[in-house]
Amino acid sequence: MIPMTDQEFRQLAEFIHCRTGIHLKEEKQALLSGRLQNTLQERKISSFSEYFNFLKRDPNGQELTDLVDKITTNHTFFMRETGHFTFFQREVLPGIVRGGKQRDLRIWSAGCSSGEEPYTLSMLIDDYFGGNKNGWNTQLLATDICNTVLDKARSGEYAAEALKDIPEHWKKNYFRQVGPNHFGVTDKVRNEVLFRRLNLMDESFPFTRKFHAIFCRNVMIYFDENTREKLIRKFYEHTEPGGYLFIGHSEALSRERTAYRYIMPAVYRK
Repeated sequence: MIPMTDQEFRQLAEFIHCRTGIHLKEEKQALLSGRLQNTLQERKISSFSEYFNFLKRDPNGQELTDLVDKITTNHTFFMRETGHFTFFQREVLPGIVRGGKQRDLRIWSAGCSSGEEPYTLSMLIDDYFGGNKNGWNTQLLATDICNTVLDKARSGEYAAEALKDIPEHWKKNYFRQVGPNHFGVTDKVRNEVLFRRLNLMDESFPFTRKFHAIFCRNVMIYFDENTREKLIRKFYEHTEPGGYLFIGHSEALSRERTAYRYIMPAVYRK
């Protein structure tokens, strides 16, 4: 096992924080060291100092993406935190449709992981419109920093167990069997989600229009307070007046420091 010194941990932790916003406390040193052992062996790297220099020289950021894959938990599932989706369908969507002169629905799943969240939203939207969208553009954006989970999300294929909380008529209308105990979302759903790689720590976001709803759930648990507040301000800038921000139930915004208005647990409005 290749040892990691305190100095090497601090170098890597600072690099990770600057590039991704992920804050690794000192007690995460053993975790970071353990999860990178195979990487160092595969790359024939003999120390974490050498690995740090290797990361800095990486021309396309793929090594950083692989690193993020190893230190984050991409755990998600369909209909996670169901109350959010109920509120979205009963309150948010009708409000957007009533005021939608341009028939343009703009929803962003930020930190979409393996795709269950944006596909859930896509099915909710189709269900709401009853399959007849009357000229509405309902394609939604889903982003993540990790290419690995984005590839899985784009495939749209999941084990049967992943569908256990999905309504039966959704299973019938929006999924097809692609193998033993394996199902894929139909093209009708998959084509409604645009997957892109995006680092939430980028100085600015490449969007020309604002969003009616932003879902960024269980992502900011990895960030320190300062990073969270900077990100929330960027989200606010990219939210339509009257638009919504959904965060994870284990996360919270400071009501004194955010311009968003609290609506219900983990739901805020501009």
